Amino acid sequence: MPGTLYIVSTPIGNLEDITLRAIRILKEVDVIFCEDTRVTHKLLSHFEIPVRTESFHQHSGERKTDHLISLLREGKNLALVSDAGTPGLSDPGGPLVRDVRDALGDDAHIVPIPGASALVALIAVAGIPMDSFVYLGFLPHKKGRATLFAEIAESKRTTIFYESPHRILKTLTSLKETLGPDRLVVVGRELTKQFETLYVGTASDVRKKIALNVKGEFVVAVAGKR
Repeated sequence: MPGTLYIVSTPIGNLEDITLRAIRILKEVDVIFCEDTRVTHKLLSHFEIPVRTESFHQHSGERKTDHLISLLREGKNLALVSDAGTPGLSDPGGPLVRDVRDALGDDAHIVPIPGASALVALIAVAGIPMDSFVYLGFLPHKKGRATLFAEIAESKRTTIFYESPHRILKTLTSLKETLGPDRLVVVGRELTKQFETLYVGTASDVRKKIALNVKGEFVVAVAGKR
């Protein structure tokens, strides 16, 4: 029988957020596939987990996927982790799961090991309706941005996306221009880390606050149109 592929969530900043189950699985599997081996090695070292890693990231080609599937066919148990958070959200985890399922069919055994996620962390503290929301991952750099912001402005559902420090101010400017003066925006910066900050207000208000410190990683939630 093929081995098991575990999709393991890792901390997004605070190492105490790792689960006991994740630590156990990472100790038991034969190989850990990770985005950046240097980042994962720090995590493994902290929890005294033996290092048995191979890289798997957005630039990994078909050969690496075939290699991973061949290990599963041999009965090896594998773990997939991202640099931070839950694999499958804005990283190559989703396509890999599909490839494994296509290759192994009913014999595929893929197990989620849930845990930290910046998306879920922001949902917990945003204080805006989350009974129906849209998750966009990272926004496109150029093509289609104007159309996307227009769609966000008209959406009655909360919209959530990730943004980098290089584009957060530009994005908030676009939201300011399309949302109008009353729509609530919540931005989480460096969630779970030492300098975690939550910004709440209109796009204009939030932009003014973030302009004072444009460092770190951001998660943005835009309340739906009422």
